[in-house]
This record gives sequence, structure tokens and C-alpha cells, in this order.
Amino acid sequence: MRTISVSELIKNTNLEIISGEKGINGLIKTDMVCHPGMEFAGFFDYYDEQRVIIIGSKEIKYLLTRNINTQKERVEKIFAKNPPAVIYSLNVELPQYFVEFSNKYNVPLLKSNMITDAISSKVYVYLQSKIAPIISVHATLLDINGIGTLIIGKSGIGKSETAMELIKKGHQLVADDLVEIYEKEPGNLIGYAPDILRRYLEIRGIGIVDVVHMFGSQAYSHQKSVRLVVELEKWSEENTYDRIGLENKTIKYFDTEITHVVLPILPGRNVASLVECAANNEKLKYLGYNSALEFTKTVNNLVKGGKKND
Repeated sequence: MRTISVSELIKNTNLEIISGEKGINGLIKTDMVCHPGMEFAGFFDYYDEQRVIIIGSKEIKYLLTRNINTQKERVEKIFAKNPPAVIYSLNVELPQYFVEFSNKYNVPLLKSNMITDAISSKVYVYLQSKIAPIISVHATLLDINGIGTLIIGKSGIGKSETAMELIKKGHQLVADDLVEIYEKEPGNLIGYAPDILRRYLEIRGIGIVDVVHMFGSQAYSHQKSVRLVVELEKWSEENTYDRIGLENKTIKYFDTEITHVVLPILPGRNVASLVECAANNEKLKYLGYNSALEFTKTVNNLVKGGKKND
């Protein structure tokens, strides 16, 4: 399980510490946040004390309609459960007892310079990138004309060499050898390189290559949404390979299905150009044009005695 400290959250989301400084080294263990409207109403059955609390204008205005003793009782109950931090947004003014309970239970009370929706989104996105479960894939990830293309295959098949050729064609490296992937939301996988491997490409016989120094900053991208998986494998007479493109093979990471293309490797085949073609073909599909379907429609039309499509 990945975690980050509250101090990291403070630093990277531009939050101001109001009180509870002793708790800033505490750990955040979930990427979910909590808006305590139900808790301020006295309903704690589903309260998750591991979540960062974010208080907006609606929550605080409701709380202030209760009598002072009820206010204090419900707020103290939240702090007593030791959430990682309590954040309040730009236009919120909190009663002094929030500071008192923050110091009493060593729960950081933090102020944002953003409105509630904006800070909620910023905190959630940041926590998700740092805490969401990840998988590590032995692969190479590139941005090919906007399509995040994950190249997989057995060690020595030529993934890095293919990446080098694609970078020379003007495409961007995201990660080589080891790609870390997390699911931002179902249907959206984000891939990036571990810190120590960023910008580097390993070419057998040459060694480690820094693509930024060799090709310029335009040759590297920090992260990319994975839209296509291309698997390189040695040609085998026993395997049947798709020759038209009507097969919709996918590979699953987390809860997301990604298009999966298998490219057989033979002497004389330009693998980099084939991977580039696969990425461009996938892009056309996202734009609503499927070459294989159009070809099939044309053939069917001719078989039925119709005219060839334009």
C-alpha cells in the first residue's frame, strides 16, 4: 500500500497550516476525500477516518444552524477519530473551536486559497496519483501522435530499439524497461517511469541513453494515458495472425480493457513503422473511422452486385 505524508500534501497543493502542526508527518492512506455534511448532521455510521476532510461553505453554514454545544460535540467527534487532515476552502470562516480541537488531537487544520470544488478536485487528483494502487509492467511506453502506446514482449525482442527508432521519428518516450501504471478512473490508465528511470533508454550493446540530452526535451513526456498495447513476438508458423483487423483483442489492467495488437517479428520487417501504423490506426478508430470495417463493407457491397464505395 502506498502512502504519503500530510506535509507532502501541504507542499504540493499550496495549503496553509493554521493549527495542529504536530500531525503534519502523519500518513495519508487513501485517495478518497470526505465532505462532512452528514457528520455535521450527527450521522457517523459510514464515516471513514482515513480520509482527508474538506469543509466548504455549505457544510459550515449547516453546522452553524445547530446550537453551540451540538456544534462542538460533532466537530470534536470528527477530530477525535484522527483523520489525516482537515482542509477548509477560501470563503469559509471556522469557529475558534476548530483550532482548539485540531491542537488537542494533533490533526492538521489547513486553509486553501481555492474554492471548495477546485481544492477538492486538486487534492483528489494529487492523492490518486500518489496513493492509488499501481502495477509495474516490463515494457516501453511512448506517446505516438497522441496515442499512449505500451510495447510489451519478451526480454530481448527489441522493445527499446523500436522505441529509439520511434523517438527519431519525432515521437516521445515516457518510460523504458519498467512502466508503472495506475487507474485514474475506469477507462483511463496513466503510465509513467519510476523516478530513477525517467528519460533513460537501455539499448543492448550501447548502454543507457538519456533521450533528453540526445534528442532534446521534446523527445520525452512525463506521463501518458495508455490507449494501446502492442505485443512483439517472434513469428511462429503455429500461430494465426489477424490479416484484416476485425478482431478486437484487448488486455485488462485493473478494471480497464485496452486494445491489444500482436505484431509478429520477422527479419526485414520495420517494427518501428509497424508500431507507428498500429498507433495511427487506433487513433483513427477513436476518431470514428475503422479501416477494416470500411473494407469489409466494400467487399460485401461488391459481392451483392453493388458499386464500390468512394
